[in-house]
Amino acid sequence: MTAVAIWRTLGGSDARRRSLWMCFLGFAIALWSKTEYVRTVLNHSQITDASVLLKHCSAGMAILAIMYYIVAVYGQYPPDGDMARAVQVARFIQRVATKTALAAGSLMTIMFFTIVDRSHPSDKFVSDHAGQWGATAYMTAFYIYLGSASAICLYQWAGAFRREDRKLLRVGLGMMAVAMILGVLYSFGRMLTMWYWIAEPPTHTFAYDFDAGTEAMQQLLFVFFALGVSIPAFEQGLIRTRSWFSLVRIYPMWWELMDAFPTIPMETPRSRREELTRRDVDANLQLDRWVHDMADAIEKLRHYVPDGLMAAAQEAAGRGPAAQAQWIKAALAAKSDGAPEGPVAAFEQEPATDQDGEVAWLRRVAAAYEKTDHAQAQHLLASTGATA
Repeated sequence: MTAVAIWRTLGGSDARRRSLWMCFLGFAIALWSKTEYVRTVLNHSQITDASVLLKHCSAGMAILAIMYYIVAVYGQYPPDGDMARAVQVARFIQRVATKTALAAGSLMTIMFFTIVDRSHPSDKFVSDHAGQWGATAYMTAFYIYLGSASAICLYQWAGAFRREDRKLLRVGLGMMAVAMILGVLYSFGRMLTMWYWIAEPPTHTFAYDFDAGTEAMQQLLFVFFALGVSIPAFEQGLIRTRSWFSLVRIYPMWWELMDAFPTIPMETPRSRREELTRRDVDANLQLDRWVHDMADAIEKLRHYVPDGLMAAAQEAAGRGPAAQAQWIKAALAAKSDGAPEGPVAAFEQEPATDQDGEVAWLRRVAAAYEKTDHAQAQHLLASTGATA
């Protein structure tokens, strides 16, 4: 949780990312407060059992952040269509989440300092206070808040799981829904058990074993939640990585095309290092721009070469990326040496069903382009009666 919280600190500032960062930060603090050393130090401080209040307040902050995350996800949709219920729930959460969190936190704080028996520091709060009505009432306020929030998240994420077609995102939503099932069982199971203990006080061994068993369930909840939230981000990371490697491969060809037509790109082309280490433009968007830039440049190059250049390139290199690479190299050479503009020359573009297919083809063309030298370009132009 701490690692993901640090990672998400660098992940952007939109509402979704801020909410998830607050969520992981709150849960990280809650989990650190449960470790033996931190728990012992806080529980034996001037505020007896301070780790309990810190744990529940930080968890409450994390739960509120989850509520805002749901609002950020569904609040942008119109309240009709297939997602009508999800949107309505999000709008309801938006109205009550903060007030509910403040009310629950205030009530728990008052009860913690008034009706909870804190005469001796506890090691395991639930088992050490088994059968005590003050601690039971305090934990009930927390468990109702936690269980209700888990149920709302379960409803939203289970519905999103049924509607989602993308495999990795569907897996992530499924894991998050499983985490919320554990959250509901953990919250209401513990609450009902603690009230039962008031009527039938358990042995200390049984209470301790029950505490440890449900704590294990909570740990599993955190694992499912962290993985579920991270899997979709991992998918996006893979997409960005593929886009970045595509940028690396096509940069030389893109740069020479933009150097020939400097008015095409939105910005002046930078060095390889500067272009490939940019933080102000997402790699996917940058790749999309480059694909369109190169298509525009090739369209302009068709006015500087003879009509038979494509056929000559295909005769020399076959029908494939090498032919297109040689055509581009020869066309750039012709323009560089002052060829006048003329009619549009023939050019064959490999058909692609989507951008991924287009990028894959451009990568092959770019690889062949790097192997094509100026002498080949001159020879190709000479074979069509042009000069370079």
